[in-house]
Amino acid sequence: MGANILDLVERLPKSSQILLTFHSAAKWKAYFDASKQANELMVVDFTATWCVPCKYMESVIREFAAKYTDVEFIKLDVDELMEVAQAFQVQAMPTFILIKKGKVVEKVMGPKRAELQKLIEKHRN
Repeated sequence: MGANILDLVERLPKSSQILLTFHSAAKWKAYFDASKQANELMVVDFTATWCVPCKYMESVIREFAAKYTDVEFIKLDVDELMEVAQAFQVQAMPTFILIKKGKVVEKVMGPKRAELQKLIEKHRN
């Protein structure tokens, strides 16, 4: 979708599902703008390397990415992409923003596995 996909993806073990990661605001913006046409649910995980609850949720996100192959999972480090985190009004980590057609449909703050799973299932179709 406009960006070099090899710069963006991290393949999950034993899975063809992709967990996208972005390290530049320009690449994120290009990808996000291109994704606005798709009806696919996007789950953006705002995380930080120093965040202990984020480390717990990392395995959960990998599990969800393998289970919900019709959902796109994206991981953004708030320290690398502070302006993106600010644009989405991220105030705590982890924060999960669920987006469809470029619009935020839900927001989950904190390591709330059950709530996140329920919202993914609600919005994925």
